[in-house]
Amino acid sequence: MTILVFGHKAPDTDSTGSPLIWAWYLTEVKGTPARAVLLGAPNTEAAFMLDHWGLEKPEIVTDVADGAACVVVDTNNPGELPDNINNADVQAIIDHHKLAGGLVTKGPIDITMRPLACTATIMHDLIGPGDMARMPDALKGAMLSCILSDTMHYRSPTTTDHDRTVAESLAADLGIDVDDYVARMFAAKSDVSRFSDADLLKMDSKKYEVGGKTFRVSVLETTSPDTVLARKAGLIGAMGAVAADDGADEVLLFVVDILNEQATLLIPNDVVRGCAEKSFGVQVEGDAVLLPGIVSRKKQIVPVLAL
Repeated sequence: MTILVFGHKAPDTDSTGSPLIWAWYLTEVKGTPARAVLLGAPNTEAAFMLDHWGLEKPEIVTDVADGAACVVVDTNNPGELPDNINNADVQAIIDHHKLAGGLVTKGPIDITMRPLACTATIMHDLIGPGDMARMPDALKGAMLSCILSDTMHYRSPTTTDHDRTVAESLAADLGIDVDDYVARMFAAKSDVSRFSDADLLKMDSKKYEVGGKTFRVSVLETTSPDTVLARKAGLIGAMGAVAADDGADEVLLFVVDILNEQATLLIPNDVVRGCAEKSFGVQVEGDAVLLPGIVSRKKQIVPVLAL
């Protein structure tokens, strides 16, 4: 039986690259047939990574069958996984997020969760130097891309010295100028011209319970925030339908300015206004509020959300 390896819905670079890395490791090193799949279309940065390194885009699946052998990476939250995940045969989890709870397995499994910025960094350590030397350059490039993306080129407060060391080692091995490469990655991420307002709200979003309400917390990381904010009216107008489609009460959209290390939160109504003021200690006037220094959903946004 071939093991399916996948990350979370709305795949970003880490949830696109890490399944490819681990499927290679299981197949080529461990001798266990495995296949990377995605739970949605990769975002523009992830698509750039695949194209740049000549990697085939994994098949997109919407669910998993009863008893299907799976490895889950870059999440452990059932809400970010296929609806039938608890009837599948989850054999391992590799993740760098907090423990969400709710996954049910058919027996004891291997779980590796470490406080690093990126799943791919964890995989680098699990694979080890001997087998890393066997890894194709394209997958080393994917690993580097994952780390640079999740650390926002070392700007994110989730970045550890180890993430940076691994990334710099990979870049040296590949002969990559990191500054040039990451600029191209972020330019791809910032090109949102072909996406609808609803698509942008769904592109990188996760659901959380806050004060008895369900928030869809969406993050758009960009080097061109003005391009996104120019669509503010349309984005706010699409929030109600997007929330309803996902069974959420509200959408929180944070437009993260990568270069200036700050976020703009759109304010569609009084509920979100109250959440912004209580969570971030700001006074909100109008339909947006600037949040200096806020760049990380995992470390700076979700932990402080309150109503």
